[in-house]
Amino acid sequence: MIRAVFWDFGGVITSSPFDSFNIYEKEHKIPKDFIRTINSTNPHVNAWAKLERDEIDQEQFDSLFATESKKMGYAIPGKEVLALLKGQIRPEMVNALRTIKDKLIQGCLTNNIQPMEDQQLEKNNSAISGAHQEIMKLFDFVFESSKENVRKPDPNFYKLACQRGNVKPNEVIFLDDLGINLKPAKALGMKTIKVVKADKALQELQDLLDFPII
Repeated sequence: MIRAVFWDFGGVITSSPFDSFNIYEKEHKIPKDFIRTINSTNPHVNAWAKLERDEIDQEQFDSLFATESKKMGYAIPGKEVLALLKGQIRPEMVNALRTIKDKLIQGCLTNNIQPMEDQQLEKNNSAISGAHQEIMKLFDFVFESSKENVRKPDPNFYKLACQRGNVKPNEVIFLDDLGINLKPAKALGMKTIKVVKADKALQELQDLLDFPII
């Protein structure tokens, strides 16, 4: 019996930041997927992991990411990467959220960072931030790596999220855009959907539900 749908945010509710990474790389004559390679190198202890567990702030991330990227061939300030994270909202995903609301438990499970009060990114994207806040109201709870000090794909992340939602893993459908994040969720018993294209992911979700969402 399905009692809950857990959603990743970036790359699921919004378009993937990887697209923005690739545009940045092309503009700066950097090999494609270079930023993703940095993020996946030493993935549990690198600058990105530490930031998402709130072990460092954005100023520290800025210099640490620059150091890591320089060692791999191209120095990139971490703040420039953070500015690429805001994706475009996928309206079909938001419609699904609204349809599911009050029928099943909905949780947002996200690897994220804590904003700085003077963060220029937020100031320059107030309309986008406002829209995101409205979407967040559709979730019954939000489980954030930067507040819980644990991040996907650590199995404890999913176990704690299930406790927060008061559900068992085998009662959950989980959508994420990264296979590495889906693997431990599936091992715990969740039904998983890898999001590449929104329409395909929603059809897979529809196949697991007994009421229409599309």
